[in-house]
Amino acid sequence: MFYFSRWKSALIWLSVVLSFWLATPNFLPQTVLDSIPSWIPKNAMTLGLDLQGGSHIMLKLERNDIIQERRETLLDEIRANLRKAGVGYTGLAGSGQRITFRLRDASQVEAARTALKDLREPISTGLTGTTVQEVDETANADGTFVYELTNAGINYRIRSAVTQSIEVVRRRVDELGTTEPLILGQGSDRIVVQVPGLQDPQRLKSILNQTAKLTFHLVDTTMSAEEAQATRPPANSEVLMTNDNPPVPILIQKRALLTGENLVDSQPGFDSQRGNEPIVSFRFDSQGAQIFGRVTQENVGRPFAIVLDNKVITAPNINEPILGGSGQISGNFTVQSANDLAVLLRAGALPATLTVVEERTVGPGLGADSVRAGVTAAIISFIAVVLFMIYFYGTLGIIANIAMAVNIVMILAILSALGATLTLPGIAGIVLTIGQAVDSNVLFYERFREEVKQGRSIVQAMESGFEKAFGTIIDANLTTLIAAIILFYMGSGPVRGFAVTLSIGIVTTVFTAYTISRLMISYWLRRNRSKGMPKGIRTHFFDFARINFMRIRNWSFAITAALTVASIVGFATIGLNLGIDFTGGSVIELKAKQGDADLADIRSKLSGLGFDSAQVQGFGDPSNVMVRVQSQENESAEQSVVNKIRGSLEKDYEFRRVEVVGPAVSGELAITGLIGIGLSLLAIMVYVWVRFEWQFAVGAVTATLHDTIMVMGLYVYTRMEFDITAIAALLTIIGFSLNDTIVIYDRMRENLRRFKKMPLEELIDLSLNSTLSRTILTAGTTFVAILGLVLFGGEVIRGFTMSMLFGVFVGTYSSIYVAGPMLIYFKLRPDTFDNDKDKSPGDLPAAKPAT
Repeated sequence: MFYFSRWKSALIWLSVVLSFWLATPNFLPQTVLDSIPSWIPKNAMTLGLDLQGGSHIMLKLERNDIIQERRETLLDEIRANLRKAGVGYTGLAGSGQRITFRLRDASQVEAARTALKDLREPISTGLTGTTVQEVDETANADGTFVYELTNAGINYRIRSAVTQSIEVVRRRVDELGTTEPLILGQGSDRIVVQVPGLQDPQRLKSILNQTAKLTFHLVDTTMSAEEAQATRPPANSEVLMTNDNPPVPILIQKRALLTGENLVDSQPGFDSQRGNEPIVSFRFDSQGAQIFGRVTQENVGRPFAIVLDNKVITAPNINEPILGGSGQISGNFTVQSANDLAVLLRAGALPATLTVVEERTVGPGLGADSVRAGVTAAIISFIAVVLFMIYFYGTLGIIANIAMAVNIVMILAILSALGATLTLPGIAGIVLTIGQAVDSNVLFYERFREEVKQGRSIVQAMESGFEKAFGTIIDANLTTLIAAIILFYMGSGPVRGFAVTLSIGIVTTVFTAYTISRLMISYWLRRNRSKGMPKGIRTHFFDFARINFMRIRNWSFAITAALTVASIVGFATIGLNLGIDFTGGSVIELKAKQGDADLADIRSKLSGLGFDSAQVQGFGDPSNVMVRVQSQENESAEQSVVNKIRGSLEKDYEFRRVEVVGPAVSGELAITGLIGIGLSLLAIMVYVWVRFEWQFAVGAVTATLHDTIMVMGLYVYTRMEFDITAIAALLTIIGFSLNDTIVIYDRMRENLRRFKKMPLEELIDLSLNSTLSRTILTAGTTFVAILGLVLFGGEVIRGFTMSMLFGVFVGTYSSIYVAGPMLIYFKLRPDTFDNDKDKSPGDLPAAKPAT
């Protein structure tokens, strides 16, 4: 077990060297990385937006826009095809996904169906042999027709529109000159845009919000726009408003003579003939130039409207034919708005409107503060755990600390190799790994001490102790990994970053325990040839533990039940202080540019904007302010809130963080969180059932459910904000609690096989006392590590870390006073393990039942 051939030792140390090699770029400044040879790795972890500042914006493609566009197209095709076939009709109209009309002559039903047969043809989705029926036709004998746009066809159009929109959005963002933006689809109708280091999120949103559908129309001069508004415009015309202040109505022909699809270039500029006012010049391709020349040639003297997203930008008269294929757009432009319009026209039009449904913006100042806080907390937690292990285990503690240091380097190396993004919760995941990484060593060391007490030699005790502990190590870490994997798939953004680092940390923890720790212990054995215990172990006082835990189980159950009921009642009556992740709304973190923040003045300004119910509170130092505005009726209104507050306060305050969650996203996050917790409990129950017995599975899930309710009670009565990071904390607590419970259950299963005639209460007490040292030491290291985050990790993750700190306490409690008694209440019988070899109680003299 502790013999390593040279090639095995070489491979282990090679993996360590490779990890340091890959992790090194994270500790070097960019100037050094730019100057080193190309064969040296340069991939460092990418800092998340919460650490380097930037904007995360989720856009939703409006389904109604796609339906309306397809309906209008279908109406035009029906109208054109029936006229071409000479089939008379009346009442052609559309609403929603349905279009209806009636033939003037019912005998022409078949002629009409023939003329419209192309509408019924399935369309190819671009996949091999895959088609979708976009339109369903119903033709009645009385000459009435109904065409229905199918959901399958609409969904296909939405997927196509999302793909097209991603490319348009990418071109628009690239035109802004930002560095390394991330643009990807999410779900069936969402697009996520992440732009690190962005200084002007408002400009980004304004560019992404516009469809930028440019069209050219003739102005209808048969009647005035005012008259058309008062009565009814001609059938082929409509009234649109200009961008002027106040807007002016203009009557234009519906049919677009030319669209922006024919543009090949657009540039901002200045019109020297009009006092150097900003303009946008454009140029068509050859086809567009021909059409534009012909239209202007045929309509000299008539006004010509240039329309952008159903707003008339300008409507000049055509004084002469424009045959060069180029022109200019003038209007009430500023330099930036002219530049933005040129960007939009170059990037192309979106197929449908994109609505901002979620926004999370972090200023560079807050990002730098978060980096400092996270790194400080990690260093302090690391030092505290190192000292903790050296004090309790001496030489073996030093070995555990070296393995822990290698563990952290491996996490950084894997994150760097994968090109992963490190978020502030991700740093919390690394710190949590620091606290739990030594757990594997503690399990092994305590098993080793037990084997020595039974009279085995040091080498035999080491081998036997590791062999018995390794199965428990795997079981305990797998339960945490299950919770982390579910958190990854159910979470998003920084929470997903936490799940990634936690998952990688679990894998590297098991690897370093199986390789690095064993290898260093084998070196120690060969070098010292010691026949006694290593120096510095101070856990012997646990050997005298003879605590009758089960004697007070009824009292502990009564207290547990009372606290559980109090938490449930508080949840039902008081309720959680839900964050905007679940309620929708806006959270804005401000910092006064000079002096202290004036809360009364901020409240007065917000009240003047119509946000009387907005919450304004200070936090941290006197210059920091948090503003919360309740959810609005729709996503557009949510964005309007931020725009108004920014316009009112940005002169005196730095906007360090802005989070906006629309009603649709908040509802989805709430459902996702509940599903995540439910799936974790179900998956863990199945795993424990397979590895143990059903009584163990029920006991483990009951203990975990108890921890979840207790932490929810903490949120209820402390009024800490319950947001998406709280779900991450709950799932992490579930993993930690199960880790502890599995270790105790594993010892109970072992003792059930050995002491078949021992009363179950005494056997549980024996198992709890046997694992008490591991329970206290692991809880202690984890508690110390998380305490560093609570004290030094900053305000952003304070609620997240506080709930995890509380979870360590309740998780340890439930492993003893909930998980254990459940086996008694469910009457677990030792004969469940009759297929194992019997062992006499006399085999272990140290296993005397507690008295």
